[in-house]
Amino acid sequence: MKKFVALMIVMALALTLCLGMVPALAEDYTIRIYSNSNSPERVTWLVEAAKEAGFTISLDDNSVISGDTAAVQAANENKDADIIFGLNEVRWSQLVNGKYENLKVMDWEPSWADKVGDYKFDGKAYGLVIQNILMLYRNDELGTNGEVPHFAHWADIVNSGYTWYRQGKVGGTTNMNINNAMLYAFTDPASPAGGISVDGWKTLWAYCANGNNTGDKYGLDPLIRGDVQLSTFYSSSLYGNIEAAEETAENPLRGTLEPENWGLVDIDDGTYYIAEYLGVMDKPGRTEEQTEAVKAFAEWFGSAETQIAWSDEFDSYPCNEDAVAELFDEVPAIYAIPNFSLNQVEGADMTYAEYVGAHSSEWTNIMTNLGFYWADNADAPAEPDWDNLDWATLTQAAPEA
Repeated sequence: MKKFVALMIVMALALTLCLGMVPALAEDYTIRIYSNSNSPERVTWLVEAAKEAGFTISLDDNSVISGDTAAVQAANENKDADIIFGLNEVRWSQLVNGKYENLKVMDWEPSWADKVGDYKFDGKAYGLVIQNILMLYRNDELGTNGEVPHFAHWADIVNSGYTWYRQGKVGGTTNMNINNAMLYAFTDPASPAGGISVDGWKTLWAYCANGNNTGDKYGLDPLIRGDVQLSTFYSSSLYGNIEAAEETAENPLRGTLEPENWGLVDIDDGTYYIAEYLGVMDKPGRTEEQTEAVKAFAEWFGSAETQIAWSDEFDSYPCNEDAVAELFDEVPAIYAIPNFSLNQVEGADMTYAEYVGAHSSEWTNIMTNLGFYWADNADAPAEPDWDNLDWATLTQAAPEA
């Protein structure tokens, strides 16, 4: 259950200002930020909250930069990033390991570094919020009529007999995390098909072919409308979106922390978690005083006080343990699901999250080359001849036309 924290948030943020933690230069230097966690509401809130705390920041919303790929590419091309936040472990491992020519993550350790558990790249980047992918169902007459779905693996949805929403394109962080969940049961380090068994790709194809692409960007809206019995969504903003739809939807989902006509599909494996991180970039030409202002902003943004306010506003779950303790009496059900992203992959010396990072580009290439996630089932491509595919070619990006 979430605690009432509004008054405490206001007092804590005010205290932060009184402690004199903000360098005098901060208001005069515009801190350039890149993020994929940049809905207009988030950008507006952060710009205003940062100003109240004594910082001047610049951050594009998702009408300008949409998605983690676009955020990182823009930062790399523009060469002006002071801060990057959001993304996930896969992308941050690339940043920390120097994949991008013009992006170097500075050595930096905030005072709250020991509060984020395993969600950190020591000395480089630290977790802000935890997200996971959810499979949801309606239990009323528009859904399963009281039946409680139970699967061993995410991919069991394809033989469940229920109707489900599926996305209409390959790209996008949420879409890729759904795929990561679907493919988890099919890891095979010896497979030439991107480390996934051919049965895994057959199953994902069936998920596409038999799913309902309603034209929605995400899967919560078709579940609210009653177009499907089962669907997928991300954990952040779930409760807020359900509450917002109660006043306008014809067939709303009722209840949030104590749902009445919906639930989480019980999946033995659990689900795929990611964390969004915060890091300071080494920006050429920035003075030492300006760098101190940037670090002070990062310290402020990831602090328990600010993350309490961010979480309360945007229905997210902080990595910062002190923030969690203030926000919740108990762990919400959507974050109590087992996390298989940190499980070891049999036959590989890496966790599943690391395995995803090692193979994600191959998976994207396979899905793109074979035509996964067509928008209209009437225009569905023919199912591949699975026994006669050239995986060495399919795992590579298609040549530009």
